[in-house]
This record gives sequence, C-alpha cells and structure tokens, in this order.
Amino acid sequence: MTDTSSTPTLVSAWKAAQARLKAARIDSPSIDARLLLEAATGASRMDILTDPYRAVSADQLAMLDGFIDRRLKREPVSRILGRKGFWKIMLNVTPDVLSPRPDTETILDIAMLAHVPHEAFTVADLGTGSGAILLAILSERPAAKGVGTDISFEALAVARENATNLDLDGRAAFLRTEWAAGFADHSFDLVVSNPPYIPSGDIPGLDPEVRDHDPILALDGGPDGLEAYRQLAPEIKRILKAGGVFAVEIGWDQGEAVKALFVEAGFDNVIVVKDLGDRHRVVTNGPDPRTNPIPKG
Repeated sequence: MTDTSSTPTLVSAWKAAQARLKAARIDSPSIDARLLLEAATGASRMDILTDPYRAVSADQLAMLDGFIDRRLKREPVSRILGRKGFWKIMLNVTPDVLSPRPDTETILDIAMLAHVPHEAFTVADLGTGSGAILLAILSERPAAKGVGTDISFEALAVARENATNLDLDGRAAFLRTEWAAGFADHSFDLVVSNPPYIPSGDIPGLDPEVRDHDPILALDGGPDGLEAYRQLAPEIKRILKAGGVFAVEIGWDQGEAVKALFVEAGFDNVIVVKDLGDRHRVVTNGPDPRTNPIPKG
C-alpha cells in the first residue's frame, strides 16, 4: 500500500521530522523524531509500524513542529516530553534533576548480581535526583527497601512523585541530607550513587543538551571532578554493612583515581567496571557484570 494523498500521515510526518533533525546533525534523528511524533499524535511505536498512513491532524502536526523546533535548539527529548525511560521504568524529569542516561544502567547490572531476585536487602542511593537508580533496583527486587538522599528539595519532590507513579512509595523513602549524613553506621547492604563528576573547567565545553539543561549541581565535581568521591568514600565505608556492596558512577577517565580513594577508605577488592561502550563507568567492590551472568528474576 502506498500513500497517494497529500494529507500528512504518521510515516510522512516522521520522515519530515527526521529529515529536519538529520540536516541539523542532531544525534539519533530517527529515534528522536519517532518519540516526538508519538507524543504529538498519541500514536504508539506499533501504530507507526502497522498503520503508517494514519492521518495526522493539523493540530498534531503543529505540535510536532513545535517539538522539533525545540529539539533543533538542542533541548533534549526528555526535557521536551518531561519524561525519560531508564532500565525498565519510566520517570518524570524536570529541570531540577539530571536526565538519566543508559550508561548509568551499569550500576543496575552490578546490583542485580549482588542481590538475587527474592532477597530482602536495604539500599541507599546517595544524591538520588529523580530516584532513577533506587527505583529501578526496587522495581526488580520486590523484597528490597531503600532510601534516596539529596540536598535539593525540588529533586526530592520529583523522586517522590516517581516512586508513587511506580507504586514503589511503600518501599522507597527520600531524605533531604548531604550524602549519608544522619545514617547509622553499618546500616545498608547496598549503597549506590551517581555523583557530579565533571571537572568545573570542562562544563562550558559540554554538549548543549547537558550544559544548558541539566542542573549544575548534578554536574560540577569540583576542579578535578573528584570532590564528591572524596566525601563519599569514607561515608559509604561507614554506612555499609560488612560484606555489603557499593557502586558509584564515574567519568570515563576517572577509574584509577576513584578506585584509589575507595581503597584508601578501607575497601578491599575494588574494581573498575566498563559500560557497554567499553568505557570505564563504575567503581565497585561488587561483581563485574561483564564476566558474570546476571540471574533472571
């Protein structure tokens, strides 16, 4: 079947949007165009594939054009739509929180290995932001409970809303504090964090999608990018139970420096784990998901 009319359709609108993004050298133009088309028309990915010649109304087309205009100004799709998928969950995101990224899912790989599907355990997510890491873990491990901390009231409001939307608010609590301040010693089985790790001087050179739309609080790691880890390493050592696992995200070139800070804090068997792009991504004392099979739930 071919589209012989001049009426805009799902497929023609998708192609036109994709062409605009591609001409502007926007990364992933096809995926971005599809996500924005879905939001503007209410169509699903399956609708686009199975009913590509469904008519698109003038109002829907105008909404899509507006979305594309914003994307051309380098506003991320997650900011345009106010939501972002992470792991297997969908999260609301606002300008007050970091938009979760696929690289961070490396922490989830480690957590899935550290605790089997029906095991009861406690987890702390330090600097939780949208709650992405904590909520993704709890969504996979129904016997687990956890707490996320942040110094931003606004971020905590987003995290609480996400927990409620995912029906995880009964197992997830959120606390305004700096990192682990206020927690008792040896109180968690698992501690995770995606702290700010961009050196202050590198921030002006970041992609506009990050520099102009992610909160500076979630990006700026101090002059050398390591300030958060200097604070976190001894605190994580303090609150982690004997035999517990920690996992912190790092910049691609920070593996050895961050590893050294955790060794200095008293941890044994500290390793640097690579992400799917083969870049250093997480420092942990847990299992390496690249050399261990992840148990199925």
